[in-house]
Amino acid sequence: MKNLKLKAARALMDMSQKDLADAVHVSRQTINAIEKGDYNPTIKLCRDICRVLNKTLDDLFWEEEEDETV
Repeated sequence: MKNLKLKAARALMDMSQKDLADAVHVSRQTINAIEKGDYNPTIKLCRDICRVLNKTLDDLFWEEEEDETV
């Protein structure tokens, strides 16, 4: 699932993927893969990203559960 919350938070901080990648010591491709939903980051990387973007884990990485009525 795409991480549009991460992309939006990064854009609000006027940061490129490369800017964020440099700040958390990963490649730009890693940030791109996280945003596209192709890579599941470690908790450490999630926390580093949150720290740089001044967001919580819930803000960026919590997925809303779909209504599963049986």
